[in-house]
Amino acid sequence: MLDHVSIGVRDANAAKHFYDAALKPLGYTCLSQSPGSLGYGGKTVALWVNEAPRPVTADAKSGLHFCFAAPTRASVDAFHAAALSEGGRDNGAPGLRADYGENYYAAFVIDPDGYRIEAYCSAAG
Repeated sequence: MLDHVSIGVRDANAAKHFYDAALKPLGYTCLSQSPGSLGYGGKTVALWVNEAPRPVTADAKSGLHFCFAAPTRASVDAFHAAALSEGGRDNGAPGLRADYGENYYAAFVIDPDGYRIEAYCSAAG
């Protein structure tokens, strides 16, 4: 349904370090880069990360988060570790979420700008 999502960040260069590391294990890379703007995806850009004069204020109770498809459970684990190593904060360690589904394996982090992000794999064990 969605073609892409754009988020505003304080510093695109700092965001690049985080998103390059966090998204690499999921098979996503920076496909487009210009001053203050980054585009991430697999074959086409699906996530734009742009410097903004007034990024949205982080609000853990807003319900807003972005979920990235992961090819394997190991890639979910690697996403979580890479995100934490690049300044992300833990918001849910990798593991099964039985209340979401039998094979719902996910990890949750908060990026340096306060966005809540998730990596999810539905493959069995």
